[in-house]
Amino acid sequence: MFASAVDSEEDTSQFMMPVSLLIMFAFFAGFYSVSNTDGPLAFWEWLIPFTSPILMMVRLPFGIPPWEKLLSLVLLYGTFILISLFAAKIYRVGS
Repeated sequence: MFASAVDSEEDTSQFMMPVSLLIMFAFFAGFYSVSNTDGPLAFWEWLIPFTSPILMMVRLPFGIPPWEKLLSLVLLYGTFILISLFAAKIYRVGS
């Protein structure tokens, strides 16, 4: 996705930095959530589709309610579908 926005391979690093920072934030939030699996950071981060795959793997061994697992999956898959449709529309208009 980022490769289409740049002309050379060297320029991709500036577009990858925001994505890397979000993944690092989710990773460190997971470390914090091990000690406090029901805390506010862990609760809100499992709702955000970009951080939920990392954070839910931290929370699963501690027994979370089934509705949280289901809601996390629905939000994750729903966001994936919406972003894919949006990207397809942008690609269709741009080409």
